[in-house]
Amino acid sequence: MKAQVSLTVNEAKRIIAKGIAMLPEVKKALKSGKIFLKGGTTVSAVCEEFIGKPMLIAGRISPKGTTMANTYSGRFHCALIENGNLRAIDEILEETAATLTAKDVAVIGANAIDIYGNAALMYGVALGGKPARIISGLMSEISHIIVAVGLEKLVPGSVNDIIVKTGRKDVDVSMGMAVGLTPIVGQIITEKEAVSLLGDVSCTVIGKGGIFGAEGGTTMQIEGEKKEVEKVFQLIHAVKGMQLSGIPESLPDCVPPHEKCKTHRGCIYKKTKGR
Repeated sequence: MKAQVSLTVNEAKRIIAKGIAMLPEVKKALKSGKIFLKGGTTVSAVCEEFIGKPMLIAGRISPKGTTMANTYSGRFHCALIENGNLRAIDEILEETAATLTAKDVAVIGANAIDIYGNAALMYGVALGGKPARIISGLMSEISHIIVAVGLEKLVPGSVNDIIVKTGRKDVDVSMGMAVGLTPIVGQIITEKEAVSLLGDVSCTVIGKGGIFGAEGGTTMQIEGEKKEVEKVFQLIHAVKGMQLSGIPESLPDCVPPHEKCKTHRGCIYKKTKGR
């Protein structure tokens, strides 16, 4: 049987979350281990799928550019799931990371992926802020690193080539905060891989983009036995209309003038306000 489906970017995030929940190492960690989460809208959707709670959204790309949240508590940008509970670890990142074992899992988002299997994360503050202190270390400590990222983040060329061309302090002017890129290594799960995790089906991306909210969306063809295709089709149908994941007060953009602008090198909004 063949079926064709279309997902908006936000719907794809929910499918990615459902696919990640099917991974054996994730199931084991949810039952008897720990899961480290680095906040972002896709990882927030993962957190909602796991325990029904969203995460804080700090940096983001919006129509204004690369911006931060206007106001937020600072909690649950990074979090740990253990024994079914979500714990804020923003102030104890290094101590928490040191407790992770080989059976534990880390889920991190990305801002860029390429066709070669590389991924990168944007940093908009000095040295990437608190999360950057441990992310590279996590990759050297545990093997279960999952990169949760939608296909709208696919960039032309090689991510590794792009990284060496970017540097936050080299930017003279930017829409929002100037950013640089750092590599993220792990198992990349996009909506394409997620669909194949939800059932015994193959999945082919046959189109990208759309209108009326489907900009950046993905159209895919699913193939397999009728029972499996119908199962996946129903799971996809169930996420239709789902919106952005994140703690509500952390979703509005930074509005200049803003205290955070002091760290936003190259911010055009800062410059136009004379700051």
